Amino acid sequence: MRIKADTDVCIGAGMCVLTAAEVFDQSEEDGTVVVLLPEPPADKEGAVRRAVQVCPSGALSIS
Repeated sequence: MRIKADTDVCIGAGMCVLTAAEVFDQSEEDGTVVVLLPEPPADKEGAVRRAVQVCPSGALSIS
């Protein structure tokens, strides 16, 4: 699993951080998503999938 984040689309809602804080953070500059673990371990897969689903702007995807 590899996470893709489009910071041009991100609105800084922070749902990803609330859902998977070990994997996502927010930029101090503008609040957009920062992916801490672009290839998260298998035990984080469920949380990452939930974070992608709850992202209100659709800025996150998985490949």
